[in-house]
Amino acid sequence: MFHRYTRKDTAVINQFLKYSEPRDFSWFAGLLNNDPVTSLDDFLRRALMKSLKSENGHLDLFVRFLHGLSLESNQRILGGLLDQRNSHPETIQKVLNNLKEENSDGISPDRSINIFHCLMEMKDQSVHQEIQEFLKSEKKSERRLSEIHCSALAYLLQMSEEVLDELNLRQYNTSEEGRRRLIPAVRNCRKVKLPGSFLSKSHWEVVASAMTSNPSHLRELDLIRSQSLADADVKFLSSAMMHPNCRLETLRLSSCWLSEISCDSLASALRSNPSHLRVLELSSISLEDSGMKLLCSGLESLNCKLETLRLSDCGLSEIRCDSLASALRSNPSHLRVLDLSWNQLKDPAVKLLCGFLQDPLCELETLRSEGKLEIPKRKLLQCAMPLFSPEKSHPKKEKSPSVNQKPKPASLLKGQQVEQKPPAEKVLSERKWWRTMKLAKLHLSSRDGLSWSCGTRLRDCRLSETSCDSVASALKSNLSHLRVLDLSDNTLQDSGVKRLCSGLESPNCKLETLRLEYCSLSEISCDSLASALRSNPSHLRELDLSRNQLQDSGVKLLCGFLHFPNCRLETLRLRSCSLSEISCGSLASALRSNPSHLRELDLSWNQLKDSGVKLLCGFLHFPNCRLETLRLRSCSLSEISCGSLASALRSNPSHLKELDMSWNQLKDSGVKLLCGFLQDPLCELETLRLWCCSLSEISCGSLASALRSNPSHLRKLDLSQNQLQDSGVKLLSALVENPDYGLETLRQ
Repeated sequence: MFHRYTRKDTAVINQFLKYSEPRDFSWFAGLLNNDPVTSLDDFLRRALMKSLKSENGHLDLFVRFLHGLSLESNQRILGGLLDQRNSHPETIQKVLNNLKEENSDGISPDRSINIFHCLMEMKDQSVHQEIQEFLKSEKKSERRLSEIHCSALAYLLQMSEEVLDELNLRQYNTSEEGRRRLIPAVRNCRKVKLPGSFLSKSHWEVVASAMTSNPSHLRELDLIRSQSLADADVKFLSSAMMHPNCRLETLRLSSCWLSEISCDSLASALRSNPSHLRVLELSSISLEDSGMKLLCSGLESLNCKLETLRLSDCGLSEIRCDSLASALRSNPSHLRVLDLSWNQLKDPAVKLLCGFLQDPLCELETLRSEGKLEIPKRKLLQCAMPLFSPEKSHPKKEKSPSVNQKPKPASLLKGQQVEQKPPAEKVLSERKWWRTMKLAKLHLSSRDGLSWSCGTRLRDCRLSETSCDSVASALKSNLSHLRVLDLSDNTLQDSGVKRLCSGLESPNCKLETLRLEYCSLSEISCDSLASALRSNPSHLRELDLSRNQLQDSGVKLLCGFLHFPNCRLETLRLRSCSLSEISCGSLASALRSNPSHLRELDLSWNQLKDSGVKLLCGFLHFPNCRLETLRLRSCSLSEISCGSLASALRSNPSHLKELDMSWNQLKDSGVKLLCGFLQDPLCELETLRLWCCSLSEISCGSLASALRSNPSHLRKLDLSQNQLQDSGVKLLSALVENPDYGLETLRQ
């Protein structure tokens, strides 16, 4: 048609423009498979479908031209070629509706974008304007996108000068076909998530083209649960990974089906693209022995620079572990993280993997063996202890409520078997390696297995007080490297903590974080800890004694450490410790004596009451108080506490950044008092949480008024589980949407 137009073949052009009378367009019979066309909208729709089925898009411009030619304004250009003809508005509208409703299921997403171009040729700006409004919207997840919207959005994102940080198809409120139409946008993204099982060959071709473009922006590709991923698709992706332009660093294929052929394709990519891929996740995939062996042929290549390999829940057997251990021994120096969680490894498989850790070039920092690991801990430790030498060191929820949020801009062991199996904690203390190696973190738990990577975590390991002797010995002898010790969820009791304190009071102990949450402790442990920490107080920065029955007497004893001049504690957590207002008085007195270091105080789930908060405020208004986070959840507080806090914080407002008073009966009157602090010009509060505080829309009005007076600092406001009503939410949502105010997130 374009050729005949340029040749001024008026007969054919005239035949096309005389659409008002039903007729056969015999000239287009070949194009439309000899079916008679009776109207312009029918002809254009069928011409469009013909172009959508084109693999290389050679009909795209032709179809755009046809749609543009149907407009009266463009027909006037042809006035010198043929008589002027009037367009029929109802027919034009029908063409536009056809374009907006066209179903391109099974069609390449690149071809689908041409539907949007046809609309633009017909000077219909409605879709373009709607997408521009969508991009500016603060509530993108609430706006339903049609298929044509998705085509337009894909085109705009693809053409944008700014590279998109992340594209997650599941975050868009549209149909499955709409998500498929968004896929061309991967060409201008750094991180892409394509979950689900709805992609076809043409979609994988688009993804592969994004990996090989010049330049290629794609760094992370997440294909979790892509059940439709076939061998041919994996081959496409693997071939793209081998391309010189590919810069992919992370590939996740969890919960996909990989055959022997797919494993071979991935292995080829690992051998051929030596410098970029760093993270490979194949979790929850049933890898057959033959497939694992082929994959390992890529891992053992010296070109492979993989740093993280995740194979959790892959049904690893002894044979597969043999292949893995052999591959990692051949190329051991790059891998830092190996995740074998939720595999029934058992002793034979673990023994095979020991050879890798013994390699002098092995630099593994994290080894995870969670869940279904059936290795006795003491045997695992016996195998692991001899493998480390002094020369080598590698330190290194609540239900989600409704959210309004401002948009943001575009990471075994072949040891000698020992007949007698001493307790793991005894092995910890007796092995000489502990005294010399620069261990930063030992993570051993019944849930999490073993990992090496800045502290010791022995959480929920079913340890008793006898374990504390071993840990104390380690603290005294591990000179300067151990920084984090987490013994939470173990029944240590007071006797265990007393033994542990012999390590804490050692001058060699440089511990910075100590967590003893839910360890069956009483006030006796507080006395032991206070005594030990007074002997060696300058290093500890975080102390968590939550969920222990410390009571007021325990806190009073603990305060003997807090007021010590050399105490540098920055975080103190005492959640659910059976405390009353008496503890608030003890803490306020101690912290006034040495107030300048504490940054976070958590006293949630204690019966502090209003009288306790009033006592605590004696510390908060102190000029040297530098507290940044205060949590008082479920402390039996009323509006009286809001008045006390507001008064104290107005006296010293500039440091507090986070305040949590959730699960207290504050009511609207309490929030009104609290707003006296929020509107202070010196207030720099960034996060305020008031979950379930018996608030109504009245509180929304008070908060909105206060934030308008001091708009620049508050970023997050959580009012979940309150009866705010739509009118109240609307008041605060206006602040989120207004760029002049700092509020970014509203939960309600």
